[in-house]
Amino acid sequence: MKQDKFTRIQLPRRSFLKSASALALAPLISFLPFPTATANSASSILTKSIPATNEMIPIIGMGSWLTFSVGGDEADRARCVEILQAFFARGGGMVDSSPMYGSSQEVIGHCLTKLSYPTGLFSATKVWILGKTFGINQMKSAEEMWRVKQFDLMQIHNMLSWRTHLETLKEWKEEGRIRYIGITTSHGRRHEKLEKALLEEDFDFVQFTYNMADREVEQRLLPIAKERGIAVIINRPFQGGGLFEMVEGKALPDWAKEIDCENWAHFFLKFIVSHPAITCAIPATSQVAHMHENMGAAYGKLPDKDMRARMLKYFSEQA
Repeated sequence: MKQDKFTRIQLPRRSFLKSASALALAPLISFLPFPTATANSASSILTKSIPATNEMIPIIGMGSWLTFSVGGDEADRARCVEILQAFFARGGGMVDSSPMYGSSQEVIGHCLTKLSYPTGLFSATKVWILGKTFGINQMKSAEEMWRVKQFDLMQIHNMLSWRTHLETLKEWKEEGRIRYIGITTSHGRRHEKLEKALLEEDFDFVQFTYNMADREVEQRLLPIAKERGIAVIINRPFQGGGLFEMVEGKALPDWAKEIDCENWAHFFLKFIVSHPAITCAIPATSQVAHMHENMGAAYGKLPDKDMRARMLKYFSEQA
């Protein structure tokens, strides 16, 4: 039974909801001028700046939904340690979690102690509960599980009770308990409400879904984030594994080598993080090999506007 449980979360690139293939591909919009991701050398990880401070962070981070919710199982926790170790070895920074993700926060804290808390960690989690007092208690609990005195980023998950929690986050930021404030949504939900929130309040970060099969945010949310100087984190970059199913058995085009793409993970992620409004993407995985693939997208060349259009056209032909 234990093996079956882990196998279900271990194969995200082959799992797929068949209905995803019916997603329409919206027309490619005319993008703003493309900024160049920064790297010290050809072998350095690419980074982008957080608009609020110009602090640089790697363009590929790590999500933890499902993949790190392994409870107290020693073998599964050891595997999570290996995954995080690979992440930091390849230059990773942002690790993102949430109280909605089962035991993920506790497992992340356990793993980080095994790795002696890498100096490159950019800790990002969320508050996801109704009410001010419950929110404060939940964030304090996160501090204990992660074993941190200060989170780099605290986000309001799926906009739940967001006005209430925002006041607390402003207080915590002033006190130095968190460095940045963010708000999130996922699965293409609450876009109109999120748009209004971004226009009304000053958030440092926003997180939502964007990938080659789900590009709705190109129309309003990405331009707003760019205009208002809000860092953008992308969740579900592989559409829950669906993108891999859509191109199963299909080869990358030869011209993908021009942007240092060696596999479909590179292709999907480089398309995302090359958007001028996007700061980083946070794919989740339960396999060390897939972590190395994901992190490979943070190296080498990124596509420009014309190449992005070419990539999207090729994907639509294969899907």
